[in-house]
Amino acid sequence: MKADSLLSRRRVPGPEAPHDDVPLPTGRGHRKSAWHGASAALHGVGAVTTVLLVLAAIGAVIGEPVLIPSLAATAGVLHSAPTLPMAQPRSVVVAHLLGAGAGYAVLALSQSNPWSAALAGGLTFAATTLARTPHSPACATAVVVVLQTPAPARFVPLLLAAGVVLVVVGFVASRVRREAARYPVRWW
Repeated sequence: MKADSLLSRRRVPGPEAPHDDVPLPTGRGHRKSAWHGASAALHGVGAVTTVLLVLAAIGAVIGEPVLIPSLAATAGVLHSAPTLPMAQPRSVVVAHLLGAGAGYAVLALSQSNPWSAALAGGLTFAATTLARTPHSPACATAVVVVLQTPAPARFVPLLLAAGVVLVVVGFVASRVRREAARYPVRWW
């Protein structure tokens, strides 16, 4: 038996194929799809920018930095992939607190340097994995704690409040745009 006899004899459309073999798009589906994608992108950009501006404003009002790089990364995760486990409120809040805890634990045993920061990031990943609260931006929170050495009594409550603000804005933003994925999938 030859291989040619097993394969379909159907022609594959190509440059030499008659144009009537190639289906053409009908209606305005292509334009609607492009508009839908642009609308979703603008919604995400607006939501991320809004929450980051809110965190910056809170920091300006109280005279403390509230917006840190790891929270900006969290905003990106929340608004680009709101249904992932790492975007859920429990993961967002608990993982950042675990990251801060790992950072302060490393500082208690070592000095503030890049080696210690790397260790704190790794410990955070381990802690969030064990706690079943995956959230990779929390590793950056641990690095920030080790390299910037913020006072725990001020930093931890601000971090907790910022995590709550991120979750609340994510919740509100998912209800503003009808086609957006609902956030959160689960609260805890």
